[in-house]
Amino acid sequence: MSAAQSQTTLLSKLEALQCHFTWGLDPSKTNFLRLRDMLVDIGTEEGTRWLGHIYNLRGFIQYKLGLTEDAQSFFNKAAEAFRQMRKADDGPWLAVNYGNLAWLHHHLGDQAESEAYLSKVEALMKKYPSPSQDELHPEIYAEKAWTLMKFSADRALVSDYFQKAFRMQPDMVEWNTSHIMALSGFYEDCDTGMEADILEKMRVAKEQDPENLLLAVYYLERRAKKGERVEDEARELAENVLRNPVSSYNGMKALLRVYRNYVSIDEAVDLAEKALEQHPDVRYLKRCAALTLKWKIFHSSPPKQSMVDRAISLHEEVISLSPDCPLATKIDLASIYAKSNHTKAEQMYQELLKSDLEPADKQLLYNTYAKYLNYDRQDQNKSLKYHMKAAAIPHQSYFRGNSIEVLRKVKNTRWNPMCREIQEFLENLQEP
Repeated sequence: MSAAQSQTTLLSKLEALQCHFTWGLDPSKTNFLRLRDMLVDIGTEEGTRWLGHIYNLRGFIQYKLGLTEDAQSFFNKAAEAFRQMRKADDGPWLAVNYGNLAWLHHHLGDQAESEAYLSKVEALMKKYPSPSQDELHPEIYAEKAWTLMKFSADRALVSDYFQKAFRMQPDMVEWNTSHIMALSGFYEDCDTGMEADILEKMRVAKEQDPENLLLAVYYLERRAKKGERVEDEARELAENVLRNPVSSYNGMKALLRVYRNYVSIDEAVDLAEKALEQHPDVRYLKRCAALTLKWKIFHSSPPKQSMVDRAISLHEEVISLSPDCPLATKIDLASIYAKSNHTKAEQMYQELLKSDLEPADKQLLYNTYAKYLNYDRQDQNKSLKYHMKAAAIPHQSYFRGNSIEVLRKVKNTRWNPMCREIQEFLENLQEP
């Protein structure tokens, strides 16, 4: 076989693998950086059920960011995490990891090492075939589902993959929990019959996986939406969350949302501050505390200056600790500045408007800046211009819909001097 034929054969084998390099995970660099921060917030405490998956994904992200040495280090950590978690030197849970290493060495030009990992994948699949001949191995379904979920993939597909994995390997209760949570997210608003079915599935999953605090919070929130009083349970759950290691998977942020909506914003602020007192250097908890103060500020008229100062300080800390944090965090800071310092707020908005942003982020920024111009600066015409900028971006989102709704209302009043311009704009607006 010629060298060219050998290379073609190797590439076809690589493309047939099930791993991060073949799952179509190709968002922008900005989203990779944010995802990296999100994985850090999950934590790497020993015993974290998804530790191998976390390291595999972090390795792939580092590769996409051009940090190949870091990528190999994380892939090696993933293999070790799987061995420790499963208490075995090899098993089907290593198939995705070996696939990643085969691709990494191929990209590094080390074809012999790439072929060695391909052989390891083939050996694993022969030794541990899928229980269902026409389907992937459950370990692969589970890791693929978990990974796709981090990329805001189709929740129904994610739920289906977890369900298939659990059906073939029913001792892995966390797969069923993830299936139910993905299903719950997909059917956020549904009819009474479907709602009752999801609640029952969540109740059973909670019994099977009693240590999963995130599931417990989601179940509580779902019941609260139905009208149940959950204040006492929320406070009890908060004590449990505070006793556990810090992780975004322990449900703090979701629990604060329950407090805001069904207990009180003041208690949400107190809970976040209490958690931060226990772990003053944890960025994730700083962000939680900053979030609750933002809620409090926008529900107070007028807010206390001390509260505004504390919120500004926390937001600035979060941004300094994570310069690649979501744009929404930086917009929140500008919005809080607008409560006491219009000059600083305008300066921040102008800096953001000059930055290089993805279309979806531009849309968010234009919509938010338009509201700031209207409500805080009383400059309606300039506000409408920015609503038009948000609506013109062909990306379907809440912010685009909101800007279009504002423009339609103004157009229908017919007293604004921009009515004709807005009418022509809406008539010529392209749908995404």
